Amino acid sequence: MRRFLESDTGFYYAVGLFTVLVFLGGLVVLAVISPGDIGAIELGGLVVGFFLFILIFFVSVTVHRLEDRDER
Repeated sequence: MRRFLESDTGFYYAVGLFTVLVFLGGLVVLAVISPGDIGAIELGGLVVGFFLFILIFFVSVTVHRLEDRDER
């Protein structure tokens, strides 16, 4: 595990996974504290926007990894 986190791409993947976990935790807290305060449309927009952000993040990390492979 330590070897995986010592590489740049491994670290970026770990940060992305941590971000997803924090987002999901935030949704759980929101559902417990105030389940009726946010509507389905707002929640859908939030989830779709976050999904697009994470998708772009992981695609850019993968492209960075492929560029590193081509340089060697």
